[in-house]
Amino acid sequence: MRIPTVTDHGELTDEDLAEPLTYPVEAFISPEYVQREKELLWPKVWQMAARLEDIPNEGDFITYNIGDESFIIMRSTEDTLRAFYNVCPHRGRQLVNTPDDVNCVKGRKKNFVCGFHGWTFNRDGENTSILDKDDWKGVLDEKELTCLSQVKVDTWGGWIYINMDPDCEPLSDFLGEAGRILSHFEFEKMRYKWRQWAVYPCNWKTAIEAFMEPYHVAGTHTQLLKYGEFYAYSKPYGYHGVSGFDERDAANKNSQSSSVTRTGRKDQDPRISTYELIRENYETVNYAASTETLVNAAKRLVDELPEGTPGNEVIAHLMKSAKADDAARGVIWPEIPPEVMSEAGLAWSMFPNQTILQGVTFALCYRVRPYGDDPDKCIFESYALERFPEGEEPNAEWVHAEPTAEKWGSVLAQDFDNMEWVQRGMKSRGFRGTLPNPHQEQKITNFHRHLSNIMGTGAPQLIKKK
Repeated sequence: MRIPTVTDHGELTDEDLAEPLTYPVEAFISPEYVQREKELLWPKVWQMAARLEDIPNEGDFITYNIGDESFIIMRSTEDTLRAFYNVCPHRGRQLVNTPDDVNCVKGRKKNFVCGFHGWTFNRDGENTSILDKDDWKGVLDEKELTCLSQVKVDTWGGWIYINMDPDCEPLSDFLGEAGRILSHFEFEKMRYKWRQWAVYPCNWKTAIEAFMEPYHVAGTHTQLLKYGEFYAYSKPYGYHGVSGFDERDAANKNSQSSSVTRTGRKDQDPRISTYELIRENYETVNYAASTETLVNAAKRLVDELPEGTPGNEVIAHLMKSAKADDAARGVIWPEIPPEVMSEAGLAWSMFPNQTILQGVTFALCYRVRPYGDDPDKCIFESYALERFPEGEEPNAEWVHAEPTAEKWGSVLAQDFDNMEWVQRGMKSRGFRGTLPNPHQEQKITNFHRHLSNIMGTGAPQLIKKK
């Protein structure tokens, strides 16, 4: 028996997302839906394709693949980025080979030469050489027939975004309030600490939704309950959404209480529990979700503060101490107003397939893409960003890593353990339908609200009370 729903409600509002909702599973398991995504979703949205540090110099390029499409993103001049479909207009050969067993292809070129017939293109995508051009009887004098096909490209926070739709809204409009809030963190001044990817046996939406809420911590990451409280909120921001740790008692809130850098359990000495929570996050999330500076500063709390220091004062001291430690080694923190820090919460889902869990000097990020035409597989990517002293940035390239605790850390491995079995379980006749938490999983229902508007199917529905 399926869950009874209200089907004539019309388009859901932000307020509706706080009500009990359900949504269908076609988007996760249908091969036909994969094909429709290629036509309706991916050609119409801004997608994070790379980071500026991937192409720092004139002539540098990187490829980005989504579905059947492949793109070349190039720094054509010191101050200009261009993005092209990775295809020669002559016979359709890819200009840069992009095999499935690599995450992307990087390099530097003065021009692109097709490996089939030698047609040549400069960094602006203009055709500069065609063998026996006169054979076309002057038709190829029309440059639009022989140049590379461009796509929209823009940047924010050090990320490079592309959009195939020539009539798309500006990236700044697409990011909206999410972009305004997160710009305070100056992600453009962070650099890769590590980056890994794997092909995983679940749909790309199953994978990205696993990181849209902390509601799963009590059931999945049970070891973390020893160190902190994990009640959470979730709310929409246009296409995007934020989640953060919540307090059932509003008196316990402060500007940091919703973020990953916060006090530990309320029933313990906050000097000790704060250190244990930060250390546990750092060590079990593959040395991300915090920094070594914060861990070391937290370890000193018990020596630098008297017993009985309130939790909000513990956090204030921790942040002041870690900021000074970083400054001494050449890492300058951005000045983020307390009200922005509070609004920024824990982590953001940037529609459709990007996640950012942010701190003042770090970010843990995810991107998930479909793998071929198989609704049961995806390309799962995670990477850590951090501020480093100038000249000390690591040279972190993409590494293919099997989804194990040894490669990814115990927390991410626990998330992997869910994703495959959620994918399988949604196919069961015994599954009556999704029941997302109205307070803690609004990012997920907001995602499906906007996805369904684009795809024309799969809208969340209000659940009837019997």
